[in-house]
Amino acid sequence: MLRLNMALILVLLVCALSTVSSNHRARKLFTELEAAQKSARELDVEWGQLQLEQSTLAAHVRIENAARQKLGMRPPAPGEIITVEPESGQPPR
Repeated sequence: MLRLNMALILVLLVCALSTVSSNHRARKLFTELEAAQKSARELDVEWGQLQLEQSTLAAHVRIENAARQKLGMRPPAPGEIITVEPESGQPPR
């Protein structure tokens, strides 16, 4: 009877330690999941900000103003525009 009790106590201890270990692992994984989700949210916010910045920097008005002010560019006068026709036998591009 004593051997049976000792065996049962040993099984009980193994089960208890296994339960504690699995709970600890589950909590650790949950913490890692929350950290990854937080990082994903921060990256989504940063992506939105970068898209907004790109659309601002690529705006046609901004590019045109930069070309006029920094590079001194201007639209060509009607007499300065030259059109080039493709050679016969070549498809137009």
